[in-house]
Amino acid sequence: MRTGMMALAVGLLAPIVLPALPPVGLAVLLAVVGLMLLPFRSYPLAFLLFGFTWACVGAQWALDERLSTRLDGETRWLEGRVVGLPHNGDGVVRFELADARSRHEKLPSLMRLAWYAGPPVNSGERWRLAVKLKRPAGLLNPDAFDYEAWLLAQRIGATGTIKDGRRLAEARWAWRDSIRQRLLAVDAQGRAGALAALVLGDGSGLSRDDWQILQDTGTVHLLVISGQHIAMLAAVMYLVVAGLARYGLWPLRWPWLPWACALAFAAALGYGLLAGFDVPVRRACVMVGLVLLWRLRFRHLGAWWPLLLAFNAVLLLDPLAGLRPGFWLSFAAVAVLILTFGGRLGGWRWWQTWTRAQWLIAIGLCPVLMVLSLPISLSGPLANLLAVPWISLVVLPPALLGTLLLPVPYVGEGLLWAAGGLIDGLFRALALIAGQWPAWIAPSIPAWALAMGSLGALLLLLPRGVPMRPLGWPLLLVLVVPPRERLDEGLADIWQLDVGQGLAILVRTRHHTLLYDAGPRFGDLDLGERVVLPALRKWRVEKLDLMLLSHADADHAGGALAVARHLKVDRVISGDPPGLPAELNAEACESGRRWQWDGVGFHLWQWADARDSNQRSCVLQVEANGERLLLTGDIDTHAERVLLDSPLAVPTQWLQAPHHGSRSSSSMALLKVLKPGAVLISRGHGNSFGHPHPTVLARYRKQGLRIYDSAEQGAIHLQLGRFRPPWTMRQQQRFWRDPPSLTH
Repeated sequence: MRTGMMALAVGLLAPIVLPALPPVGLAVLLAVVGLMLLPFRSYPLAFLLFGFTWACVGAQWALDERLSTRLDGETRWLEGRVVGLPHNGDGVVRFELADARSRHEKLPSLMRLAWYAGPPVNSGERWRLAVKLKRPAGLLNPDAFDYEAWLLAQRIGATGTIKDGRRLAEARWAWRDSIRQRLLAVDAQGRAGALAALVLGDGSGLSRDDWQILQDTGTVHLLVISGQHIAMLAAVMYLVVAGLARYGLWPLRWPWLPWACALAFAAALGYGLLAGFDVPVRRACVMVGLVLLWRLRFRHLGAWWPLLLAFNAVLLLDPLAGLRPGFWLSFAAVAVLILTFGGRLGGWRWWQTWTRAQWLIAIGLCPVLMVLSLPISLSGPLANLLAVPWISLVVLPPALLGTLLLPVPYVGEGLLWAAGGLIDGLFRALALIAGQWPAWIAPSIPAWALAMGSLGALLLLLPRGVPMRPLGWPLLLVLVVPPRERLDEGLADIWQLDVGQGLAILVRTRHHTLLYDAGPRFGDLDLGERVVLPALRKWRVEKLDLMLLSHADADHAGGALAVARHLKVDRVISGDPPGLPAELNAEACESGRRWQWDGVGFHLWQWADARDSNQRSCVLQVEANGERLLLTGDIDTHAERVLLDSPLAVPTQWLQAPHHGSRSSSSMALLKVLKPGAVLISRGHGNSFGHPHPTVLARYRKQGLRIYDSAEQGAIHLQLGRFRPPWTMRQQQRFWRDPPSLTH
């Protein structure tokens, strides 16, 4: 039976690696074949087919719930009910709308909306809204968070921006939102937002600095309600009943073990209900329930059995759970603990058990974090050694008790005041640790190196005395210091990152690195920090020889400060230095300047009589083995006419679309002289500027250009000097992504 359960797990997980889902009819046929195999006792194959069919049908159902392509970018009036906990802050109201209805259109049952400068919105209210609808989409970069997959896993069928609206009905049964408002109004020594995160799972009250501290110390799971909190509360309830029974204080007529398991599960469900009972909480409750059932009736089967049952139960309840990083991290952590403590002879002292568990979990999760492209906390073992008991045993009891006793004058608020002070003390300690050991973004490594490192981690988790265990350290070291690949002389490696409505292009030669523009920054959304910097670290860029900022607009230079603060930059050049922060110490673009790096030529140009920042864009030509790329920033047709009288007016194979393809750029004269074979467009999906303009696209098509658009194809990779087509992220097909497209 265990083999059958493992086959079921493989079948349930198989669709997440498929480029496309099979037709539902074929999936059902496979299930019928599995049913026919049961009389022959071919249980593993039958369970594999059942699991595969179930997962495919569930995934297809979620795909069918997504917004129709016909409505993408359209504005529609709709009605719906606000669910979850809305985030009212930073001038933007963000919330999820369920049961949306429109008079003439079928809409997804759940949407994620944003209302800029909108009124306060509360959970449970009904609204009539004018929404500009968008199909689920997100930035698509290598080894980065896949927002589109996350939206699908959340069953969110559309996103949108609200243009207008009015409230139809006040909130009903919105008790979680009421509790949150009470918590945020309490004097918690400045940590009311952290209390809301701990009690309700609402992290919107945590600042960016708070999130960074938690990420650097690997303690995010402690502040935003997680399976650990639910398991800890269930364990406390179980131990209370067990302790009372041990000392003769439990009624003899009530069997203590069934009561302990029942009360522990009730505590887990109650806490889960308080936290909104979303997917991670449901997963934790399923795991706790199966562990308690194992403790009650099936302990003789071993510790791996409840883990396997919980794994399959979660996937059966939610076939898309495998798209969530938290799913893999939670089960991997439990598996590491079972492997660590399950096969050892003798015991450890309590302090040895606690300290070794933290270090072994860190080792065991290292390959998992690298596969998921998540930061790895170097200080995680130390921080969790202190923070886990502090939160679970010291902070959580008064926080929960204070929340329950809020109706009692002074008592509830006093407990929350104390809990807030305890959290503040923890944050101060974690900030000191994070300042010394920030999170490490692991470099991209080949599959063979990842396999070797994973084998090394597994060997280190085994008990002492196991043959070949000492080989674990050198094998694990491959994850930390993977082999470095060097470009050939005379070639340039080009990445146009997907940064939405902005621009960031990385140019690497054999020994040098140049960044042309650094992505946008709009308010607190800094794509230089969130996209560009992690990408540079993934590609093991230790320093930038040159950061060339075409001009000072926020969509091109907004992320420059974040890059410069976290990475060594030898030199900064810009077409508009006065418009940049003085901290960058930017030099002026020197028109006509040429240089070579590793056999690759670079040439700068700028219009001397430019009148605005766009026209002052510093243009860069890159040439490798006779193949040319022209990076134009935001120049317009006036600057283009002057450019045609410069040495850069030569046949150019690759053109970065001036000004994101706006109507005021990409003149026919420029295209006829440069004769590009392809154009690179960097822009945001459904941007409000209408980029690229239909007139410009028609111009490109008339010239026979291949169009590579970041909004449709994600990040674009080109090796200049090989005269080959580029590779785009959409070519890495997944069933939740629309297929790659080239516009001709």
